Amino acid sequence: MTQRVTKAVFPVAGLGTRFLPATKSVPKEIMTLVDKPLIQYAIDEARAAGIEEFIFVTARGKSALEDYFDHSPELETRLAEDGKQQLLDVLKSTYMPSGAIAYIRQHQALGLGHAVWCARHLIGDAPFAVILPDDVIAADKPCLQQMVEAHRETGGCMVAAMEVPNERTSSYGVLDVEPGESNSMKVRGMVEKPKPADAPSNLAVIGRYILSPEVMHHLDSGEKGAGGEIQLTDAIAKEIDGPRGVYGYRFAGERYDCGSKAGFLQATVAFGLAREELRDEFGQYLNEVMGLRNAAQ
Repeated sequence: MTQRVTKAVFPVAGLGTRFLPATKSVPKEIMTLVDKPLIQYAIDEARAAGIEEFIFVTARGKSALEDYFDHSPELETRLAEDGKQQLLDVLKSTYMPSGAIAYIRQHQALGLGHAVWCARHLIGDAPFAVILPDDVIAADKPCLQQMVEAHRETGGCMVAAMEVPNERTSSYGVLDVEPGESNSMKVRGMVEKPKPADAPSNLAVIGRYILSPEVMHHLDSGEKGAGGEIQLTDAIAKEIDGPRGVYGYRFAGERYDCGSKAGFLQATVAFGLAREELRDEFGQYLNEVMGLRNAAQ
């Protein structure tokens, strides 16, 4: 019987240099899509999937991220006194119960595999999830919840997968999978950031994983891969021929790469238009902007 997935690792130690100067003082993970920080989208997705323990791998300069999940008694009191119950409910949705969050420091930027390995002592011998907050996924059923349900049937390791343009394969881990119609695809090979000519497919790994504890043992060696970093996909690949194997999961939903400025802006537009109270006014503005742009052309 497959063990429940109740722990998730959130690697959030990155400097966010692509968003300077904002990230000079504001951790990228609490930059907002509309009015909700990136990290809140990740936490909400994890909660929906049944995650109970949240492990953040952080670095210097991330204290604002830690403070975000703390209680705000003065603000709570003020909202209650002013009768702003809706805002009070929103505030309380950001709270985390005592003991649910743990913070681990990554002292050196040695890659995603190293960041996950830093959480090894808190993982134990059960499968665990990894969520990259830069990847925001809009879906009727949250992506990690889809994966947890599929993982109950497959066991082993599971990575979220989506098709990307062939010329973009050098930016991702890329899967070689067995033919089949299921959303859960048996993986027979993984390559980290291959050149388009060397890519086994255009099926790319994005920032959602369910991993067996054996992956941590593979990371113990500190073996460096592409870019001179300790690659998580290299450690996962060592489980392909193991007794439980590795699966790619073709999720239902739209992924936005909020680690890039263009992706962040695209997500802002998409999530803004999805909000009922913003849709009409914001949509009208976008139509006007596009009308002026087309007229200028």
